[in-house]
Amino acid sequence: MSIYQQLLNIKNEKGAGFLVLLDPDRLGIPEIVGLAKKSEKGGADGFLVGSSLLLSSRFDESIKQIRSNVNLPVIIFPGNANQVSKYADAILFLSLVSGRNPHLLIGEQVKAAPMIKEFGLEPIPTGYLIIESGKTTSVQFMSDTQPIPKDKPDIAKAHALAAEYLGMKFVFLEAGSGAENPVPDLIIREIRDFISIPIIVGGGITEPGVAYKKVENGASFVVIGNALEKDDSIIKEFAEAIHFKHEREFVRTQTEKDDRSL
Repeated sequence: MSIYQQLLNIKNEKGAGFLVLLDPDRLGIPEIVGLAKKSEKGGADGFLVGSSLLLSSRFDESIKQIRSNVNLPVIIFPGNANQVSKYADAILFLSLVSGRNPHLLIGEQVKAAPMIKEFGLEPIPTGYLIIESGKTTSVQFMSDTQPIPKDKPDIAKAHALAAEYLGMKFVFLEAGSGAENPVPDLIIREIRDFISIPIIVGGGITEPGVAYKKVENGASFVVIGNALEKDDSIIKEFAEAIHFKHEREFVRTQTEKDDRSL
């Protein structure tokens, strides 16, 4: 089964998926592996591995070690064409459709495509939208693009729809690592009602309650990174918050069964 289909199954079974972002620039290999193990045990559904810049040479080895120690999908979340590894299960084949920088619309993709094919990686075409977060984030600076204003849902909707019409399988709404504010609920909700492909939301989500709201407003997958680097004791709380639709459906089904048995 493809990784893409596995992700869809997770969404259908649990209501939404919980993806943990592992950044080789911020964590050494022992720390990354340790967090991956704890995340798997705590209820995560998969891992994204990548960095806006990549300052170290341990990217390949990091992915290899993660794959050797967990049984969840390991998906590359690339900042550029250099972030490709034969040890991953798949790669988000990102196109920064919210910007007008040709290098991140198609240039880096052309560089990476032959290597992805050689390694046999599964590419998952994904429309990438940077949303204003209250401060200049690494992804905004490195991409040399303007984010979509957080109070302009119509602009976000049009870009997301264009990504769908271009054949993307996911739309990724990104506030940026360490963002001051996460992607607004209004933007997520308006995009959810405007397109038919799943939405991934990441950046600036520091509390389980905030993750809950993202799913409630239409996120199919929530990405958590910095918050778990600071406190990995809340992994299970994030999993429960993100999977709340699954839990709520379970409770509703059980209640209906109990009512019928009376």
